[in-house]
Amino acid sequence: MFDDTYFMKEALRQANMAYEAGEIPIGAIVTWDTKIISRGHNQTEQLNDSTAHAEMIALTAAFNALGSKYLPEATLYVTIEPCLMCSGALFWSKIGRVVYGAEDVKNGYKRVTGENRPFHPKTQLTSGVLSEDCAQLMKDFFSAKR
Repeated sequence: MFDDTYFMKEALRQANMAYEAGEIPIGAIVTWDTKIISRGHNQTEQLNDSTAHAEMIALTAAFNALGSKYLPEATLYVTIEPCLMCSGALFWSKIGRVVYGAEDVKNGYKRVTGENRPFHPKTQLTSGVLSEDCAQLMKDFFSAKR
């Protein structure tokens, strides 16, 4: 029951909250074992802060929940491939695992790094979980804006 699909659906709920708020619909959660310890969605418009990405908000909440600056046993689930800024934060968090849904060819970390991983060497990476659902939410958002 508590698998990558289950947790990505929780991240998609966060992305839908961003969508409803007029934010780019990206959502993230951080888990420890099978427990969600933090949640986040894009809030760059609401907070007038270009660093208020879903991953950054979820990471900060996870650090606070655990009272630790490192998350080696945690997993971040995010609906879209992390950007280079978020990848840097994930590197420094020493997070154990990153799972993302759809690729982001315009702003994802691979745009800058190619296939080089900007994550901590011990971080496990999984991509493509519910990728069609994650990508469709972004397509719907941007088609409504145009």
